[in-house]
Amino acid sequence: MLGQKKAEEAKKAETGTAAVIHTNYGDIHIRLFPDAAPKAVENFVTHSKSGYYNNTIFHRVIRKFMIQGGDPLGDGTGGESIWGKEFADEFSSLKHDKPYTVSMANAGPNTNGSQFFITTEKTVSTTQLGDLDIMQP
Repeated sequence: MLGQKKAEEAKKAETGTAAVIHTNYGDIHIRLFPDAAPKAVENFVTHSKSGYYNNTIFHRVIRKFMIQGGDPLGDGTGGESIWGKEFADEFSSLKHDKPYTVSMANAGPNTNGSQFFITTEKTVSTTQLGDLDIMQP
């Protein structure tokens, strides 16, 4: 049974629907959705297979919210896409309200490169919030 499960995971990884991030604290298994975010998945899988993410760190850690990685400089200022330039945001009906959801991290609209983040707790999605006026102190 265990061998069959590993074979299934390997097959998923080949087709770009699963990935495993090996860390000093254990493995993180990721399910990818190429139908919902084809460019993001292609970018992530290609970078992963080429070793682009090897020996990078989670440079941004916000306790009880998220961890962010994928920057080869390790400080949040670096990283480029497999196309050598930023790529457009991809939106889908998938929600980002559960722990362990993976998304592209960027500096604003259509600025995706190599960085990604993983939520570590349940989050409130914008569809749950609706339209809000944010008040600054």
